[in-house]
Amino acid sequence: MKISTIAKYVDQPMVLNKLDKKMPALLIGAGGGYGLIDTFRSKKGKDKQKKFVKNSIIIASTIAASLIGTRGLKIGGKKVIKGLMESVSTSEFQKTQTVAVEKFLSKTDIKDEKILEALNRAKTKELSPKQVELLINQLPTSPAKKELFGTILPEKKNLNSKEIFSEVKRLSLLGLVPIVGGVGGGIIADKVTNSSNKKSTANKIKEGIYQYLANIFLCNIGAGGALYVFEKLEKSKTIKPLGPMGKLGVIFGGITTTGIIGGSYIANYISKKVIDPMFGQKNNGRLYGERKPEALDIALHSDDIATAGILSGFKWIEPTLPFLYFISGYRAGIGYRNVEHKKAEHNKTQQVA
Repeated sequence: MKISTIAKYVDQPMVLNKLDKKMPALLIGAGGGYGLIDTFRSKKGKDKQKKFVKNSIIIASTIAASLIGTRGLKIGGKKVIKGLMESVSTSEFQKTQTVAVEKFLSKTDIKDEKILEALNRAKTKELSPKQVELLINQLPTSPAKKELFGTILPEKKNLNSKEIFSEVKRLSLLGLVPIVGGVGGGIIADKVTNSSNKKSTANKIKEGIYQYLANIFLCNIGAGGALYVFEKLEKSKTIKPLGPMGKLGVIFGGITTTGIIGGSYIANYISKKVIDPMFGQKNNGRLYGERKPEALDIALHSDDIATAGILSGFKWIEPTLPFLYFISGYRAGIGYRNVEHKKAEHNKTQQVA
């Protein structure tokens, strides 16, 4: 079976809808599970209790912010906040696809039982990979087929520069929401557990800036900027039009140069020059004295793979974004500073010895 067939299968509106419906449960389950594991790492009883309370508040606020940001918020049946990834109900998809299939059948004279079975299934359910391949290969090319596939097996959208930056803006907001939720939850958690101080609040804000700039925003800007440049080169006929995989390569180039390389530097610079003075924190002079890139930060760029996929036209990745952004929100909520963390662990080891 061709890779293109699998890609068509996962990009079906019905498959995307099913994945979208499962994401809140997966997000809550994964976040709750992580919180429990992290809590039980604490050795002392009081530490465990405090850690549990903090984790519960931070994780709940991060997840709540993510779900409200993506799906919006209704109060008393009235939409108060519009979501950035608002989903369509399954019944609406079924109605749309049923109309499309019946319209196609009215214009054609299909006799093949397997094709008819696949088409009837497409009215209310997702097609299997074999059925996708069957319809692609066996249905005769015609305007009616093109119209049908536009509904049940849509083509990847070739975004222009305006649409690219509109998507970059939306994806950047999607990343910002859980980080704001995490920072807010972390500050509240400190208040509840009587552990609030200027340094802990500053650390949360600094980590939020680090996560957003280094792992999300500048990566998105790099991706959109790279696509914009190549679009101009295509229009001037300097290069040939790029396919989805070509776009993916261009986007990763933009992500690497703008986000991964420059993001941590800019985030740490803002922390030293702006956030520390605001909270009366001493500046030790070293740009990476509190926070430097580490292995998990590289792993967190999996959300950039998702961004690249979306900008390249792979829509199935979009429902996973809140899940991928959760870790950034959580780390911002605990005010993670890896250099300080290593020092604390070292001091604990020395005390035990």
